[in-house]
Amino acid sequence: MAPIIIDIEASGFGRGSYPIEVGLVLPDGTPHCFLIAPDRNWTAWDEEAEKVHGISREILTSYGRPLTEVAWRLNELLYGKTVYSDAWSFDMSWMGKLYEAAHERQAFRIASLHELITEDEGAAWDDTKQGVIRDLALRRHRASGDARILQETWRRLHPMAA
Repeated sequence: MAPIIIDIEASGFGRGSYPIEVGLVLPDGTPHCFLIAPDRNWTAWDEEAEKVHGISREILTSYGRPLTEVAWRLNELLYGKTVYSDAWSFDMSWMGKLYEAAHERQAFRIASLHELITEDEGAAWDDTKQGVIRDLALRRHRASGDARILQETWRRLHPMAA
């Protein structure tokens, strides 16, 4: 069975950055994506990060969900499970910031995707991922699309599990 993959887009890349979108793909390929309305204390914004993910503050203000709703929904979907990230240290930090601001306890574990990849698979990862990107033809750099690319790359490297 394919692993649950999670990806987070953030307001920036450095100190003070915070999560603005969480995307995940369940083992059956079902995607979930949540834009996050920033906490009033979250003010850092990196224009370069916005250029990468294409999510403006205005989009978050108009379409972002409340922190508590996103935290609750993630716990509902992922309770007791382990989810995998290709940017574990960043995603752990941003997820911690989300749950802290929501005054909720995170009910799932985030682990590094690298735990699931052998040395040989790691050597084939980049070429396989480029093939997935080409085949899926996703146009935007967004959390659920990135999670889907990562899960499909894993599936192609593990055809017996898919």
